Amino acid sequence: MAENIYDVAYDLEKLLREADEYKQLTALYSEVNGDPQAKQLFDDFRIIQLELQQKQMAGQEITQEEVEKAQQKAQEVQQNEKISQLMEVEQRMSVLVNQLNKIIMKPLEDLYGNMQ
Repeated sequence: MAENIYDVAYDLEKLLREADEYKQLTALYSEVNGDPQAKQLFDDFRIIQLELQQKQMAGQEITQEEVEKAQQKAQEVQQNEKISQLMEVEQRMSVLVNQLNKIIMKPLEDLYGNMQ
């Protein structure tokens, strides 16, 4: 292989940073962070998400109260236009990264077969 695989990975990183989705994401993230109310709401939402993920990964039961709190915060977040736009672009960026991951993992899938 003439080109170092790590060089290709760094080239891919550079291309991701130049992608429209990433540029939109950084601009919207700056907007949210520039609005104290939106930033606080977004931070609160992310903290709740992380706490629930940690509990789930630890095998702990998530209470109905925690679910309701998360749902209420999600509704608040969706009503904030800046955060809503940010989350929409985050989703598009996530799809892009997942597609790239499928391409990168293709040789192992071919070798071991699709595990799904």
